[in-house]
Amino acid sequence: MSVTPDSRVQVTDVVLRDGHQSVIATRLRTEDMLPACASLDAIGFYSLEVWGGATFDACVRFLKEDPWQRLRSLKEALPNTPLQMLLRGQNLLGYRHYADDVVERFVAKAADNGIDIFRIFDALNDLRNLETAMRAVKANGKHAQGTICYTVSPVHTLEMYVDQAKRLVDMGADSIAIKDMAGLLTPYATHELVAALVTSVEVPIHLHAHATSGLSSQCHLKAVEAGCRHIDTCNSAFAGGTSHPSTEAMVAAFKDTQYDTGLDLEALKEIGDYFREVRKKYAGYESEFTREDVAVQINQVPGGMMSNLANQLKEQNALSRIREVFDEIPRVRADLGYPPLVTPTSQIVGTQAVMNVLTGSRYKSITNEVKRYLLGGYGQPPAAVDSTLRSKAIGNQPVEEGRPADRLDPEMTRLTEEIGELAEGEEDVLTFAMFPDIGRDFLEGRRDGSLVPEPLPMASNAQRPVTEGTPTEFVIDVHGESYEVQITGVGSETGGKRQVYLTLDGMPESVVFEPRDSYQATKSPGRARATLSGHVTTAMPGTIVEVLVAEGDDVEAGQAVLITEAMKMETEVHARSSGKVSAIHVQRGDRVVPGEVLVEITETP
Repeated sequence: MSVTPDSRVQVTDVVLRDGHQSVIATRLRTEDMLPACASLDAIGFYSLEVWGGATFDACVRFLKEDPWQRLRSLKEALPNTPLQMLLRGQNLLGYRHYADDVVERFVAKAADNGIDIFRIFDALNDLRNLETAMRAVKANGKHAQGTICYTVSPVHTLEMYVDQAKRLVDMGADSIAIKDMAGLLTPYATHELVAALVTSVEVPIHLHAHATSGLSSQCHLKAVEAGCRHIDTCNSAFAGGTSHPSTEAMVAAFKDTQYDTGLDLEALKEIGDYFREVRKKYAGYESEFTREDVAVQINQVPGGMMSNLANQLKEQNALSRIREVFDEIPRVRADLGYPPLVTPTSQIVGTQAVMNVLTGSRYKSITNEVKRYLLGGYGQPPAAVDSTLRSKAIGNQPVEEGRPADRLDPEMTRLTEEIGELAEGEEDVLTFAMFPDIGRDFLEGRRDGSLVPEPLPMASNAQRPVTEGTPTEFVIDVHGESYEVQITGVGSETGGKRQVYLTLDGMPESVVFEPRDSYQATKSPGRARATLSGHVTTAMPGTIVEVLVAEGDDVEAGQAVLITEAMKMETEVHARSSGKVSAIHVQRGDRVVPGEVLVEITETP
């Protein structure tokens, strides 16, 4: 059967971005990407997705890599293949809306540094939040791909999606992407949607569907039969589960048909062999919750969200409760008006669901991002939000109805002044804009030569060696009590239980200790336990972002006194009683856990 330019299927491989984001929590380092680039560049892909999404955050926060330098390195190593990124519209790569001048400069610098195709989306499908980014991409002579975030709810209909596609084309979209981030599409729903889009707009349709439910390869087949000619796949080494259908499998499926991709299966296999060896290095980030699971049709948790959620719960020693979180996510989503679960709404919904589960009470603590969402700070929700939740979170504050960015003053001048000499160029100012705290820390570390990437964790079935005579310090939480522990011992590196000698709050003991992977190797500051109503504590483990009061201040019950960050979301910590602040035991950057006295308030008689 003859293959024509109109029938051939074009492939975008996502192994360098969404593939590893979905299965190893976005931790693939540039040094492990570059050796495969010459082979990837020779394949003949339509494009390679290499940047955007959570990669910018992970580079700065965990890997201590300059994300702009990563992009430049990949552009140099992939000179023949268009490079693609995922851009969150007015959110760019952060977790809030940025002023138009920041969006315009970010797009311009991304284009300068190597991005050819910008896949632009908004988490609420509020297309007003795509306008500035779309204009900026076109102004820089690059490909603007308008994106529809696919989800299932009482208000998301075929007619809605077709209308959005038409509006995106009117805004200047060069192509339309269906972004099925959670793997919710079924084969026949895919055929119906693609057929409707192909007959409604005159630009190419691209399909991006995660393999979480096990249906994505079938969805790709039905999409192609319905007229789609551009599909996203992932090299088999990082494919399947919460990632994407295998590139090799889809190439083989279309071989010797009118849709033949023309890609070399043997060359693709060799790339897969390389990445399979690389993936072993990151085994500590693997999770059972990134495997194929048709339950996604119920909880709608996208691949990248599931991978990161499992990793974050593990860091908080709460991975055993992830099923409770998955059950809570649809309830929170309904309360918030059925937003599609994609960054940042996936983080907003997911983090609130975690807090609802771990605090033992729904909305006992509400993140600042949920409050901002309810105030209209992210745009228009697809459906009405729960009135009881809105009242509890924001009271009678007015809800903004317009485009959120219209309320933002230009920011670039202020940001440039704030970061000062730490910025060696405009790219550094934009890094600071995305993540003010960790961005500044990163730039300071680069200046001082002190950047060190996080250590690679051990795989869950590996044993940590105990070196004779060398003490190791941990904090262990037992039934709500935190203990500072020093361990010294001997034993087999591959054995299970071993005899160790530890100092527990100053008292030496000899115990049998069975090592686990889930502890946090951080030193306790020795804070007292909260026992009085004037003791301010947190409901969730996290990091202090801001201290809002000073010693001697008068405060009212319910007043915010601290802001903490957990799982990239900020939460206010409130005083439980009125009085005067008599002591503050934390400062910005401190790690805190529930039950500790963070602030003391002498209650008003």
